[in-house]
Amino acid sequence: MKPTDAFGNLLRLGQPIIETREAAARLGVSVSRASQLLRSLEGSGLVRRVRRGLWALRPDIDPFSVPPYLTSPLPAYVSFWSALAHHGMIEQLPRQTFVASLDRTQQVATTFGTYSIHHLAPEVFGGYEGSADAGYVAIPEKAVFDTVYLRSARGGQIHLPELELPSGFRMEKLEGWTGRVPRSRLRTLVSRGLASVLAGSGESG
Repeated sequence: MKPTDAFGNLLRLGQPIIETREAAARLGVSVSRASQLLRSLEGSGLVRRVRRGLWALRPDIDPFSVPPYLTSPLPAYVSFWSALAHHGMIEQLPRQTFVASLDRTQQVATTFGTYSIHHLAPEVFGGYEGSADAGYVAIPEKAVFDTVYLRSARGGQIHLPELELPSGFRMEKLEGWTGRVPRSRLRTLVSRGLASVLAGSGESG
């Protein structure tokens, strides 16, 4: 099988990132042969290795589309400081991409950079929008909540003096997510943290 024929076949899967074993199953070849074909395609600039056993079928895919493939089969979305920067709510761009997931907390190095993955309890997981191609990103309210929740759960303080709230920011969404925190002590800490962060914020737009 020619690498170019294999590439056309893999594109018909309709997903931006695949595992080597998925490619092997699709092409009807061994995992080692699929790996050889993918490396050849990488050399031609058609695919890009994300990390061991994981390949992007387009070298220029959005880095925000990568997280769900790093935590599969558990879901993930970009949040925390990365989502705040994405929405223009903070000026400083994080060096890592911060991710919320039901998976365990971990750091994963890839050719797209390092992903700092943080576990969220199922009760407070969600509040994101997007697509497989563009990536899934927390909405502004959830990005603020997740950032405060993460620090509160670890007993830390959070300071976002440069936080700018976008027009249309809805406080009731923050209250809704806070109400989902199951432990009363943590819920109180999150509520206080949010009040502190919002007290010093401005409004853009």
